[in-house]
Amino acid sequence: MKQWIGRIGGGGLAALAAVMLAGGTIAYRLLDDPAPAAEPATPADPLAELERKANADPSNAGAWQELGFAYFERGRFAEAAEAYRRATDADPDSAVLWSSLGEALVMASERDPMPSAASEAFRKATAIDPADPRARYFRAVEKDLGGDHEGAIADWLALLSDTPEGAPWEDDLKRTIEQVGKIQSIDVAQRITAATAGRPARLPDVMPAIPGPTQEQLAAAAKIPPSQQREMAEDMVASLATRLESEPADVDGWIMLMRSYQTLGRTGEARGALNQATAANPGQKARLEQAAQSLGIS
Repeated sequence: MKQWIGRIGGGGLAALAAVMLAGGTIAYRLLDDPAPAAEPATPADPLAELERKANADPSNAGAWQELGFAYFERGRFAEAAEAYRRATDADPDSAVLWSSLGEALVMASERDPMPSAASEAFRKATAIDPADPRARYFRAVEKDLGGDHEGAIADWLALLSDTPEGAPWEDDLKRTIEQVGKIQSIDVAQRITAATAGRPARLPDVMPAIPGPTQEQLAAAAKIPPSQQREMAEDMVASLATRLESEPADVDGWIMLMRSYQTLGRTGEARGALNQATAANPGQKARLEQAAQSLGIS
C-alpha cells in the first residue's frame, strides 16, 4: 500500500534545496542533506536547531511544521507525526497541517494502512479546505482499502483533473490510478487522458516567474555555516516583505514571498502574504491564487 503514497501538497515544495530571494544576490539552503536517523543530533546539526526552536516557542505552528517535515524526510515518521500534532494544536485551522499529520501517521503505522487517527486528520483537513490535495488523495486511499475501488479511482481522477500540470504529486497520482486499475481490472487509460485534457496549465504559467538559484549561488550558499543559513534566510525574507510594503504592485515579489514563507514553514504568514497581495492587486487575484495553490497554501 505505502508504495502508492506520493508525498503531495506543500511539503514537496519545501524540499527545495535552495531558494532565490529578493535582489537575486544569493541563495540559501533550508536544510542540509538528511543525516542518518541513527546519528545523534549535535548542536551543529540543523535538526537540533529546529528542535530547539520548536520547543522554545510551543505556540509557533510554523516551527513545529518545519520540524515535522525534517523528521519526515529522515524517515522518522512517528516523531514527524508528533511534531505535526503540535503544529495542529497551535494552528487548528490549517488544512495543510492536518493533512501532513495524517500522512505522517500513515507512514508511521507498522500494520494498519489507515489508522483511525490519520483518517480523522484527513477529514479535518478536507472540512477546512475541500481542495487540499493530500487529504483528497488519502481519503480516496481509505475508500480503496474499504473495497470501494471504483469510488477511489473516481476520486483520484477528480483530483487529477484539478491538479496543475507539473505539480510535484502529479506523476505519483497517475501511477496510483494505473496500479489500482490494473490490480482491480478497471480500465483507466482513457479516463486519465480525459482527466488531464481540460486542465489549465497553471504551474508553467506561475512558476517561471519565481526565479531560482544559479549553480554559483548554490555554491556560495553552501559555504555559509549551517548555523548562519537560517538566520540569513529569515533576514532576506524580512527584507523582501519590507520592500513589498512600498512596492505592493510587484506580483512576482509577492509570489516569491509566499514561496519563501512556505519553505520556511511559516504557513500562516504565507496565507497572510496572499491576502495582502490580492488586496493590493485585485486584477491579479487569479494568478496569485493559482500560485498559492501550487505552493500548497490553503
